[in-house]
Amino acid sequence: MAEIMPEDVTIPEGKTFEQWLESRIARYDTRKLDWNALKFQADYDPKYRRAQMRYIGTGATGVAHDDNVVPAEHFTFSTMVLPAGCEGPLHLHTDAEEVFFVLRGRKLRFMIEHQGQRFEAVLGERDLISVPPGMYRGLVNEGIEEALMLVIIGSTKPETPTYPEDHPLSKVKRPKN
Repeated sequence: MAEIMPEDVTIPEGKTFEQWLESRIARYDTRKLDWNALKFQADYDPKYRRAQMRYIGTGATGVAHDDNVVPAEHFTFSTMVLPAGCEGPLHLHTDAEEVFFVLRGRKLRFMIEHQGQRFEAVLGERDLISVPPGMYRGLVNEGIEEALMLVIIGSTKPETPTYPEDHPLSKVKRPKN
């Protein structure tokens, strides 16, 4: 990224300095868990049930627009709730790194697949995994409690992920959000 000096920063037209900075705050009490962002997966199989709470940008769940987020400039930032026994299926982001930081949960198994190789790691609270673009990634909450993670994707508007061709979700029609 190019260096930005103080004299290069411009306040958006029609906003004061205070209004602009206030628009860059996302307060927890104005967020809501969105159990519908990936509902098409849970409708196929309840084991894919999970919720997103957006803070910066809309992430890569296929949500086209959310007026209640800080606009993304370089990455997206959300939290994800993953109930015990549920999973995020193997999926691929070709355009961005994806980072998972476990806030709550003790037994989250992450799977990374790349050109016939498979890597697995079990993460717990305050553990992090960064997955480069071009690799399939998935996770399962093997714990007995709901897990909560930060999810950061290194793109302002990530492409909607794809699934392995042999995965049942690759055949499920995703509704337009």
